[in-house]
Amino acid sequence: MPELTEDTAFDDTAFHDDDWYAEELVDRQFVRCSFQRVDLTEALTQGAVFTECDFGSVRFNASRHAASAFIRCTFRRCNFFDAEFTGCKLVGSTFTDCDLRPLRVDGGDWSFVTLTRADLRDARFTGARMREADLTGADLTDATVTGVDLSGAQLDGCRLTRADLRGSDLSALDPSTVERAGALIDPEQAVVLAQALGFRIG
Repeated sequence: MPELTEDTAFDDTAFHDDDWYAEELVDRQFVRCSFQRVDLTEALTQGAVFTECDFGSVRFNASRHAASAFIRCTFRRCNFFDAEFTGCKLVGSTFTDCDLRPLRVDGGDWSFVTLTRADLRDARFTGARMREADLTGADLTDATVTGVDLSGAQLDGCRLTRADLRGSDLSALDPSTVERAGALIDPEQAVVLAQALGFRIG
């Protein structure tokens, strides 16, 4: 593993089978790097920036990420058990066949993220921006999605059973295309969804 000295930046570097358990990645920059089977369990990123990086079978278990950015990154078969993102930017990133339970996201920008058919049961998204995110077929059963900007998001086929959606922008949601039994919304959202179903509010 290349030495992670302070202010070190990596371009087009491959990291394979490295043990970064509990590593602290503060203000690091990685551009077009490949991470394969890297162990980032209980790792911390603070102000780190990953741009167009590829993550394959990486363990993010119990990792913590604060004010970090993963821009247009690809995550394949990665494990995010108990991972937490606070104020992070993941614009344009794609998650495929990842274990995302139970994921916690507080704030930050997840716009244009692809989470197609993702298993997000019990996940927690609060105060985040997820404009035009692709959540087609995602399972958000029992998830908390509060105060989230979902404008323009693709939500067809989502499972929102018992999900807490209060305070989120649901203007892109067609209630007839999702499973919604027991989902919790606020009065303002009820008006938006009623109008989406063709009702006139008198």
